[in-house]
Amino acid sequence: MIPLSSSLTGKVYRFTDAELALKPIGFKLSDNWDYEHGYFDYKIDDHVGYQFIRLPFTMESGSMDAPTDYATIRMEEPFLLSHKYNPGLDDNVKEGNFRAIFDQFSEPVDKDASFPEEHISTGQEVLAEAEQALLTKRGEDD
Repeated sequence: MIPLSSSLTGKVYRFTDAELALKPIGFKLSDNWDYEHGYFDYKIDDHVGYQFIRLPFTMESGSMDAPTDYATIRMEEPFLLSHKYNPGLDDNVKEGNFRAIFDQFSEPVDKDASFPEEHISTGQEVLAEAEQALLTKRGEDD
């Protein structure tokens, strides 16, 4: 994980405004959100594992189970993240057809693998785009 300094850190947005600003530039809400925090992820590469720039946030008001009712989020410090996976299917699948649907793919070999040098500048460029998109959005609301 590589932390990135950003003008977004500490800024508060309505969740829906942030999502609408980030989606057109390639960010998506990460699947591992909960009621108190979440991440907007942008996949940089997937050649050997997955490399992301991640924009974490915490809930300021409202919750992630009903983000359209004016839930607000506070942006946290962005970071670059790399997950390295074993190729192929998981050999540790739990029994049962229903459970196998979710367990068929390999667990990460390294959930915090080293981040490839050649993608750091790409991550910084994507962060600059996200900052521009969100800061412009913030300017519209002021």
